[in-house]
Amino acid sequence: HDLSDDADYAQQSRSNADAGKRSGSVVYVKDNVTIHPTQYASERISGRLRLIKQGSSLFMTWIPYKGQSSNARLPEKDRNLYTIRAVPLTDVRSIRRHTPTLGWQYIIVVLTSGLAFPPLYFYNGGVREFLATLKEHVFLVRSADDANVFLVNDLQDPLQRSLSSLELPRAVYLANGTSCISPNTVRSTDDSERTYENTHDATSSLSEYNGKHRQKTHDPARDLSIHVLEKFSLVTKFARETTSHLFRESDDFGTYDRKHQVQTVPVNAGTPDDTIKPQDEIPVASDPLEFDKLSLVWGKPRQPPLGLEEWATFFDSEGRIMDSKALRKRIFYGGVEHCLRKEVWKFLLGFHAYDSTYAEREYLDSIKKSEYETIKHQWQSISPAQAKRFTKFRERKGLIDKDVVRTDRSISFYDGDDNPNVTRLRDILLTYSFYNFDLGYCQGMSDLLSPILFVMGNESESFWCFVALMERLGPNFDRDQNGMHSQLLALLKLVELLDSPLHNYLKQADCLNYFFCFRWILIQFKREFEYEKTMLLWEVLWTHYLSEHFHLYVCVAILKRYRQKIMGDQMDFDTLLKFINELSGHIDLNGAIRDGEALCICAGENGSACIPPGTPPSLPIN
Repeated sequence: HDLSDDADYAQQSRSNADAGKRSGSVVYVKDNVTIHPTQYASERISGRLRLIKQGSSLFMTWIPYKGQSSNARLPEKDRNLYTIRAVPLTDVRSIRRHTPTLGWQYIIVVLTSGLAFPPLYFYNGGVREFLATLKEHVFLVRSADDANVFLVNDLQDPLQRSLSSLELPRAVYLANGTSCISPNTVRSTDDSERTYENTHDATSSLSEYNGKHRQKTHDPARDLSIHVLEKFSLVTKFARETTSHLFRESDDFGTYDRKHQVQTVPVNAGTPDDTIKPQDEIPVASDPLEFDKLSLVWGKPRQPPLGLEEWATFFDSEGRIMDSKALRKRIFYGGVEHCLRKEVWKFLLGFHAYDSTYAEREYLDSIKKSEYETIKHQWQSISPAQAKRFTKFRERKGLIDKDVVRTDRSISFYDGDDNPNVTRLRDILLTYSFYNFDLGYCQGMSDLLSPILFVMGNESESFWCFVALMERLGPNFDRDQNGMHSQLLALLKLVELLDSPLHNYLKQADCLNYFFCFRWILIQFKREFEYEKTMLLWEVLWTHYLSEHFHLYVCVAILKRYRQKIMGDQMDFDTLLKFINELSGHIDLNGAIRDGEALCICAGENGSACIPPGTPPSLPIN
C-alpha cells in the first residue's frame, strides 16, 4: 500500500526528486496553509509550510504570517501559539488527508508522542505535492484500513500498526504538568514582504473565542471537529502557555519535545553545514492517573488562587466590579484564596450583583438578615401541639435532624457533640424548607449547604447564598427527577459526541442511563474530593465561564480518563457503579478541570446542542 500505486503522487515525486538531495535545503514550500483557532471558518491564521532537509533528516515547520490574519481580532501572540517549529519527521507517526465534498483539503499530523497538530488547511492546494515530497525522504505507506491515512517510518507490519495510527496514545507530561511543544523561535530566510515573528508571550486562552455567535456559511472546521472527535477521540492542541523556562531559546530553529530529550536544529536554507546538537534532558513527570491517560494538550495551567491585592483591582471607587467576565475567568483558572471566599462567593452565587456598590450591598445584607429571621421564626413558633397535626413539618424536621449529625463531621468545624455549627446547619435547612415549601428538604441538601456555612460563618448570609445555589440546583431534587434525568441525558449525548468508543461500550453493557454518575451531578462532586478541593471545584463551576453546564464536561473528562479500565475490565452496571463510587478521593481535580475545559471548547456549539434548554443549572449570570 505504498504511494507508488498513485499516479498523481508518482508524477509529483519525480518533480521533487532533485530538490530533496540537497542537504540543508528547503525541499517543499507552500504559502497560505491555514489553521483555524475556533470552529468558525472566518477565523483563520495563515502561514507558510516548509519541509527542510538537514543531512539525512527531514524537518517540518509552519510559521504564521505576521499581521496577515484574516481576522484582526486575533492578537499576534495568540496566532503564534500554533507555530510548528522544526519537527523531525522521525517523530511523526501518521498523516491523515481529508478531502471533503465541499470545502478545502486539510491534513492532520499525529506524533509518536501522542500529540496532534491543529489541522492544516491547503486553500490553494498542495497536499498531493506535500505527500509526494515526504515519500522522497521518509518511509511512507498507506494504512491498510484507511487509504487517507499515511504511516510515517512504519518499518513494522503495516497491518498490525494501521489501527493504532488512528489512536492518540498517552501524551508526554512535562515537569510543569503541561504536555506541549516548545514554541521557540524560527528565522525565515525569505526576503518576501511577509515576515514571521517569535513566540515569547503566549498566555492568552483560546477559550476567549469559544461561544462567539455569528452567522456562518459552510463550516469545514466544524465538520473536521466532529470527524476528529470520532476518529481520534479528541483533537489535541498546543499548550497555550509558553514553556520557555524548560527549553533553550534560539534565533534559529527552536526546540522540540521528544520523550526524553530535546534537540535543537539550527538550520538555515542556505547553510548546509549546520548540525543537530542535543540539548539537556527534560524530566518527564509521571502521570498521576493509574488508568487511561488522555492525550489532551490544551489550555492554561492552573494558576495561583485569587488573592486580596488582586481582588481589590476589580473594583471601582464605589465598589462595583468593573469587569465581571475577567473576574470569572480569573477564578475559573485559579480559584480563590480561602480568606476571600466569604466575599467572592456572594458574587458567584448571585446574592450580590456585580454592579452593586458597597453601600447597596451593606443595605441588602441588613434587609436579608431581617427577612431570614422572619422566615426562621415561622417554624420556631410551631408549638408541640401544632407539630402533632403538621405531618409534613415533622417528617422534614426528622430527616434534617438525622442528616446534619452525619454531614462532614470529620471536619473540625462540625466535629464534636453539641457543636453550634451543626445546630446552625439544621436551622438553615429547616428555614429553607419553609422558604421553599414546595421543594422542602431532600437528602443531599446538607452536603451542598455545609461548605457554604463553613465559608460564611454567618447564618443569614449562608442561608441566602444557599437559596441562590438552590435556584440553580433545586431541580436536582424535584420529586419527578426531571432535572437529574435531563442532565444524565445530556451527559449521554456528550459522551457520544466526545468519546464514541466509550459510548458504544456503555450501550452494549446497558449502562446508558448513567445512574453511576448520579451522585456526581446531584451534589456537584461533593463526596468525590477533599473539602478544600470541593470548594475550589465549586467556585470554578459557579463562574459559568465556559459553560453553565461545565460540570457535565468534568464528568466526561473523568469517564474518559478511566475508559481503558472500564472497557478493559468489561464492567457491567453494578461493577461500574462500585468502581465509580470507589474513585472518591482518588480523582485528579486539576486534571479533570483542564480536560473538561478541553472537551468543552472542542465540542463547541455541538456540545451546547447536546444539552436541552432549561437543564440545571440554568440561572442567568448577573
